[in-house]
Amino acid sequence: MFELTIEGKQIQVSHPGQFIFQDIGITKMDYINYLLEVAPLLIPHAKDRLLMMWIYPHGITRRKIEKRSLPASAPEWVCHAFYKGKQRVMVNDISTLVWAANYGAVEFHVPFDRYCRENYPLELAFDLDPPDDASFGLVLEVALQLKQTLDSLGLISVPRTSGATGLQIFVPIDPQYSFEETRKINTFIAHYFLEKNPGKITLERVVQKRGKKLYFDYLQLWKGRTLPVSYSVRAKPNGTVATPLSWEEVQNGLHPDDFTIFDLKERIREEGDLFSSITTDKVQQQLGEIVNFIKKHNW
Repeated sequence: MFELTIEGKQIQVSHPGQFIFQDIGITKMDYINYLLEVAPLLIPHAKDRLLMMWIYPHGITRRKIEKRSLPASAPEWVCHAFYKGKQRVMVNDISTLVWAANYGAVEFHVPFDRYCRENYPLELAFDLDPPDDASFGLVLEVALQLKQTLDSLGLISVPRTSGATGLQIFVPIDPQYSFEETRKINTFIAHYFLEKNPGKITLERVVQKRGKKLYFDYLQLWKGRTLPVSYSVRAKPNGTVATPLSWEEVQNGLHPDDFTIFDLKERIREEGDLFSSITTDKVQQQLGEIVNFIKKHNW
């Protein structure tokens, strides 16, 4: 047992030497230290959003538990909100983040809207998922095409590795548009891309029906659905992280395996927070003209 004092809260870290990522020698204490480093960047993405945690009580090679509700054992100071009959965790401060890590949370996922203003997403998002590990070049190609399309609509976008196999594109928006309106925009763009690249991409959600095509996921943007928090580690053997990127990096070529728990501290020192236009320096982009265009053409 090891005791930490975080924001005036005492947290008893159980089994600090337990391996969370066995293959790369990362213990629970190593993992908590990583979270302490990235907390100022991770928390703004999670703030006021109802959390979904993937809990690995015995490391990532063992059983996974999905957890959304506040455990009965949680200290009273853990950030939470009452939602649809349950107390839900929110990572609004460092002490809650460290408590969650000690509880066994390895991955942090959040919805697109804030608890206090549900049904109004804070961003558009597209998830580009390759058919296999050897096809990441196709992901980069489609991502750059998507940037050009969003640029033509006057929209700033931010690329990010998912931390797993794919690439995700976020578009910060003014949260005055409903999920119904934003989903129509995503649908319009996705079908446009399918028409442009019928031999390369698919909108088929069933994995077995995708063949060798890239899955252009536009449907994740919906009520209650989630994506990983930026800077969250993923439960992969090499400790990959959901990492914000520059478009120049996408242009030059990269792979999600390039960004791990070992790399992020130095990367942040050199690059700063490449996700800030989504979070701390939020760009409130307007979608009114696009929404009206889609309505006019009965999309």
